Amino acid sequence: MDLSGQYRWRGGFCMEVSPIPDTVVIFGALGDLANRKLIPSLFSLHRRGLFHDKSAIVACGRAPMTHGDYRETVRKLLAEKNPPDRLAQIDSFLNKLFYHAGDYDAADTYVRLDSALRKIEHSLFNDNACRIYYLSTAPTVYMTVVEHLCAAGLLAEDPVSNMPWRHVVIEKPFGRDLESAKELDRALRNCLSERQIYRIDHYLGKETVQNILMFRFANLIFEPVWNRDYIDSVQITVAETVGVEHRAKYFENAGLLRDMFQNHMFEMLSLVAMEMPASFEAGSVRDEKAKLLRSIRPFDSRNPAGQIVRAQYAAGNGMNAYRAEPGVDPESQTETYVAAKLLIDNWRWEGVPFYLRSGKRLGAKRSEIVITFKHIPHSIFQPVHAGDLAQNRLTLTVQPQEGLSLGILAKKPGPKLCMGDLTMDFKYASILEPGESMPEAYERLLLDCMLGDQTLFIRSDTVELAWGLLTPVLDLWRERPGTCPLAFYPAGSSGPKEADRLIQRDDRFWTEFA
Repeated sequence: MDLSGQYRWRGGFCMEVSPIPDTVVIFGALGDLANRKLIPSLFSLHRRGLFHDKSAIVACGRAPMTHGDYRETVRKLLAEKNPPDRLAQIDSFLNKLFYHAGDYDAADTYVRLDSALRKIEHSLFNDNACRIYYLSTAPTVYMTVVEHLCAAGLLAEDPVSNMPWRHVVIEKPFGRDLESAKELDRALRNCLSERQIYRIDHYLGKETVQNILMFRFANLIFEPVWNRDYIDSVQITVAETVGVEHRAKYFENAGLLRDMFQNHMFEMLSLVAMEMPASFEAGSVRDEKAKLLRSIRPFDSRNPAGQIVRAQYAAGNGMNAYRAEPGVDPESQTETYVAAKLLIDNWRWEGVPFYLRSGKRLGAKRSEIVITFKHIPHSIFQPVHAGDLAQNRLTLTVQPQEGLSLGILAKKPGPKLCMGDLTMDFKYASILEPGESMPEAYERLLLDCMLGDQTLFIRSDTVELAWGLLTPVLDLWRERPGTCPLAFYPAGSSGPKEADRLIQRDDRFWTEFA
């Protein structure tokens, strides 16, 4: 590994590691994810000198196509997203691209793929190359591809050295419930070790999400107050303005709880609430995340409505109801919004409520984590009482503008007793070079996969722990829907009134995002 990408930044230390040569094989390479995220991210790594000259990308799809045809498709894609001065870099990147056609359920596809990979790697003087197999396909195809790769010997590693390594990347969802998650894991383990499996959650590649660990554990001033003695509550919000768009078939069978909570929401919760790991390495970090998930108190099956709200968007603000969307059952009971209150039964967080909410067709696009601190115990500024003073609030913004802000009280110019809110605000965009943009989350995750670093990927035990908390809720909604009835909210609003009542029962309020 090349460590030459080290540099200092405002009194800190930055290090980017260049991977060894490898081959990235993308199944579903003609799909939306590959075109919007994977190929542009790989090009960005190439442009930054982080995609080795001897590396290659082999795009696998069902449609017949030549290498030249595929390269021309990618050329147009990248030319639309990049300034003209990058055309030479696009041309050099295209030389790394190859195309392989075949049906995913046909054994011959993988026999021919084996031959094609050997030929490509030999032409790059990279015999016995390490490989990444990225499953950018529907989840129903995952095991078909893995089993065929296994049968063709394309996943084999040396049992002693684990070289050349074979990594397999799979996208969420990782099952539909606890039992299906276990079944998927058992099937994957028939061909792969846990070390080879990279379960990807793109939220973990976002800079603000990655920053949670450094913010907490690299600064002396925050960790001592990161506990029940100082923190009043935590809110995690992922709000989207879009509806289901072209994903109605998937979403009708999944719903918001499966789509967002089992992965994005619980992963962010884990990073905020976990204990300090022994080191910044995959095993240590993921061990602490698992411990945290084990500490979350299960939902109360006797009174689920007191802890969780499910809702669906109705018509509003000139937008259709969910039930009127193409491909959606006119009597659908699928939730497009969930709000929940969680408690963590451990020493650090006893009694601190964690409020999570996520929904579609809301009034604004916003993803953020808000840590609200307790009131000061006593006010010396009489006649102002301690409870009259605004609580300090730390906000970590993931979308739309990645950054963080800290709200404090300070004196305002004027009378001797005159104070008000002061917000110290930081946006990552403010430190970028002119013309540069925030790195795409997939860029970070693809690079880590090439480096064999699983820190930002999800381990099997945390998948099962998350499903263990949510599966009883899903079962309850299906078997006893009246215990937690489906609510409705107007499209373009801030969500259902039932979610407001959920938090207001604790004399708290949701932070505004619209």
